[in-house]
This record gives sequence, structure tokens and C-alpha cells, in this order.
Amino acid sequence: MSLPGEFHEIAKRVNNWGRWGPEDEIGTLNLVTDQVVREAVTCVRSGRRIPLALPLQQDGVQTGVIPGRVNPLHVMVQINQEIFGPGTVACSDDAVTMGLQAATHWDALPHVSHSGKLYNGRPAGTVTAHGGAAFSGIDKTRHIVSRGVLLDIPRALGRERLEGSYAVTPEDLDAAEEFAGTRVRAGDIVLVRTGQIRTYLSGGTQAYGYPSPGLSVRTPEWFHAHDVAAVANDTLTFEVFPPEIEDLWLPVHALHLVEMGMPQGQNWNLEELSTACGQEGRYAFLLSATPEPFVGGTGSPVAPVAVL
Repeated sequence: MSLPGEFHEIAKRVNNWGRWGPEDEIGTLNLVTDQVVREAVTCVRSGRRIPLALPLQQDGVQTGVIPGRVNPLHVMVQINQEIFGPGTVACSDDAVTMGLQAATHWDALPHVSHSGKLYNGRPAGTVTAHGGAAFSGIDKTRHIVSRGVLLDIPRALGRERLEGSYAVTPEDLDAAEEFAGTRVRAGDIVLVRTGQIRTYLSGGTQAYGYPSPGLSVRTPEWFHAHDVAAVANDTLTFEVFPPEIEDLWLPVHALHLVEMGMPQGQNWNLEELSTACGQEGRYAFLLSATPEPFVGGTGSPVAPVAVL
């Protein structure tokens, strides 16, 4: 089934192909300039540091719905082993098998394709079984440090969390921006809180994924208009699930990653940050969220930290 005309019309309006040249591989991260980072540092006042990653554990958010995306399997490969002989210093080492997008992560631009294309018009076939992503792999994202802005949708609407299947609209983003008392500007990384991660934290792993609130297909134009560098939220699917338009699966993924070249993150724990921002009365901060540089990866785990 081909993508509907409505999708293609939005795609034309948000398309960034060629904006930073035909060879560009990092998309909207080009908006994070040295000046943007210098201004981001001025957000640090109290020095309060808020971790935003879920623990990497076997009892994680993945349920097997997405084939191959397994929760971390952690094993010890040596335990107190005197590898240089008896009486020497003993070592313990471990190893892990996991999906790169198993828990808190960034999606790289080649994570999805549509109509046979990736970001900047490259062929989807450049993602291969042995090499991974030949272009725009997560390793090309050398650093992600910028001003972060929390758009706390439930708090802005006077709620604790959004109900399942709630589609976050541009109007909701406007309301949360007003609630935050700051304006999203070029090069910012926007964190959209829905409160959905509370379901997982309270033991509802299955209910966490479905039904889920998330971003509406109308929101990419908002991020494009604000020149946002990247977006992350506190859900498994990122966009509202099931989809708001019948049989149109993952349209926000395609608009962000393929058309805009904008990285997106999932499974970020924004609960402590929501509390801290409310206590300090400010919703902008320095955000450090550099992914692990897996060569050719279509995503990567990340342990983001917001510094207030």
C-alpha cells in the first residue's frame, strides 16, 4: 500500500534534502553551532544533574513485538580470574547482547526509509546486512550537546500523564512552550513528556507499548518551523500508537528521519526532570546526549544527562 497524498504533502513542506549540501549525513544536527552550545552553557545555574536513561536490564521495555530488538542479556565472561598467574591481580569482565534500540536510545537517520529513499535522497539499499548503514550511520553523529527544552505536555494541560492513544498536536506543543516560559529556538533539542513511561516504571511493560500517546503526524511541521535539532520522548513508539490515520504506520518516523534528517529518541525517562524543572521554575538546560559510535548503526543506546 502506497503512502497517502496527505503524507507526501507534509513531506514536501518539511524536506531538508540538500539544505546542508548533497554530501551531508547529519541533517538537523548542523543547527547545533558553536554559538548554540555557548548559549546552552548559560542555562547551567544550580549544577543539578538529572539522568534520563532507563537501566539496561534483561527485564526491559522490549516485549518481542519488534523482531530482533532484544532486551540486554548481560553475562560474565570471567570472574576474579588471575589472568597473569597465581597471586596476581584478579579481573572480572562481562559482555552484553542487546538491540541497539532496546532501551533509551537515538534513532539514526537510516533507521527508516520510504519510497526506496533515505535522508538526502540516498537509496535505501545502502543499508546492508554486513555493513549496516553506509550513510548517516549513528557513528556520523560525533556529539550531541546543546540546549535542551522540556515540553511537559501533561503539566501544561493540568494532568499527570496523557492517556493511551493521545496524539500530541502542534497546539499542545505551543501550550507546553508557554507553560515552560521559554521559546524553542534553532539548534535546541526538544524533550516531549507524555508521562507514558510511568506505565513501564510501575510494571506495565505490555501496556507501556500499546496503546500509547505520542506525536501526531502534524507535529513535524512545528519542529521544522522552529529549526529543532533533535526530539526525544518518553514512549516506546515515539509517535501515537496505534496510528491516527488508519494503516499509515510510522509516518512521524519517516518525516523526521527521512525528510528532515532529524534524529529522534525513545524511552527517555523524563519524570525526574519534570519534577526538577517544576521545582526550579525553568525548563531549559544543558543537555549532553552523545550516542555510542557504532559504525554503520541505525541507532544507539544513550545515557543522557540534563544539567540545570
